[in-house]
Amino acid sequence: MFSKIFRPSVNVFQMTLCGLALFASTGQPSSAQAKGYWHTQGNQILDENFHPLRIAGVNWYGFETRDGIPHGLTQQDYRSIISSIKSAGFNVIRLPYSNEIVESPVVPTKIAYSNSGGKINQELRNLNSLQIMDRIVDAAGELGLHIILDNHRSDAGDGPQQTGLWYSQRYPESSWIADWQMLARRYKARLTKSGGAIVVGADLRNEPHSVSGGGSCWTGDPARSGCPPTNTAQNWTSAAIRAGNAILFENSNLLIFVEGTDCYADDCTFWGSNLQGVRNSKVILTEPNRLVYSAHDYGPAEYRHAWFNASTTPASLADTWMKYWAFLVRDNTAPVWLGEFGTPSKPSDALDLIPGSQGQWFSSLIDFLTAHNSIHWSYWALNGEDRYGLLTRDYSHLIDPEAFRQQALARLLNSSN
Repeated sequence: MFSKIFRPSVNVFQMTLCGLALFASTGQPSSAQAKGYWHTQGNQILDENFHPLRIAGVNWYGFETRDGIPHGLTQQDYRSIISSIKSAGFNVIRLPYSNEIVESPVVPTKIAYSNSGGKINQELRNLNSLQIMDRIVDAAGELGLHIILDNHRSDAGDGPQQTGLWYSQRYPESSWIADWQMLARRYKARLTKSGGAIVVGADLRNEPHSVSGGGSCWTGDPARSGCPPTNTAQNWTSAAIRAGNAILFENSNLLIFVEGTDCYADDCTFWGSNLQGVRNSKVILTEPNRLVYSAHDYGPAEYRHAWFNASTTPASLADTWMKYWAFLVRDNTAPVWLGEFGTPSKPSDALDLIPGSQGQWFSSLIDFLTAHNSIHWSYWALNGEDRYGLLTRDYSHLIDPEAFRQQALARLLNSSN
C-alpha cells in the first residue's frame, strides 16, 4: 500500500489570542529577494517582497515508487490534476521522488493517453520520469503553484526508507547530495513566464528515524551516546548541514527543509517529527535565512501512541505538538512546516468527540493550525488510491466537498490566505 500505515496544556481555542503574541514577526527589511523565491525571518517565511506567507500544500506522490510517475495519470491528464490542486486552494505541491528515479529515469508504463473524455497526457509520450517531472514543474508554474521537492527514499519503492537513514548501499550519501545538486541546477533554470521561481525548496529527506537503536539520530541525543558528528553513518543533523550547504552552493535562494528524527533521549513520536534536539544542536547553514524545520503528524489510525487514550483532550494534544515541534515557532527559533498529516474521509475520522479517536486528533489539529497561522502545512495526500486521499479514485474531483474533512481543510485554507 502507498499510504503510510506502519509508523511506529492549554485548550486550543484559548490559544488563539495568545498566538498572536507568541508567533509575532520580528520586522521586515526593505530590499527585495530573487524573484519568486522565499526566505525566512525568525519564525516566518517571507516572499520576495518580504511579505509573510504560509505554505498551504498537498502531497502528490508516485515519483518515488517503482512506477516512476505521479499517480493518477492512468486516469486523468496531468494538467487536469494540477488544476484540481489549484482550484482546491493549495499553493504548494510537495513532490516526493527517489534517487533511483533521478539517476536511472524510466519511461513509465502506468500512464494513459486517452480516457472517456478524449486524449490525455499527449505531451508526456516517450518521456522519462525526469522529463515528466520537468513538465509537471512547468505546468504548476503556469498556474502560480510552487513546488517543494521531497527526497522520499533512495531506492524506488513505497513509503519511507525502512532503515531510517538518508542513504542506502546502492545510493550512498555522495549520490544523495549529488542528485540534490543536479535538481537544484535543473530547476533553477525553469521559471514562470514572468521569470519567477517555481521550485522553491528542498525537503532533504523524508522521515529520518531510528531502528532498534540504529538508524538516524540527532546531535546530542543522550540515548545514542550523544550522537556525535563524527558518527557520520547515523548523525542526521550533520548530514542535513552537508546536503543543505551543497544545495545552496548551486542555488542560494532555495529553502532547505530539515525534518527531525523520531526519538530523542528515548522520547519517541512519529518518524521525522521529533525536533527536541534543536534546542541544543541547531542546523546552521552557510546561507542565512533559508532554513525551515519540518515535522509530520498523524492520528491513532496510523499508530496509537501513548497520548491517544481515554484521557486525551484538544489541550493535551496541543501540548504534545508544542513539545515535539511547535515550540520552535513559539520560541521564534525558526519556521516549522508540518509536511504531512492526513485522515480518512469517513465523518468520524474527521470530527469526533471520543477521547483518543482519529476524529478528535484531526479536528484538534485543524483547530491548532488555524489558531497558529505561522505554522506551515501540507496535507497527505492528493492521491485517490490513498486511504487519506482527497481525490476520487479516478482523480476527477474531490471525494466530497461538503464532507467534514473537506470543510475542515477549507477552514484551514481560509486561515492561510
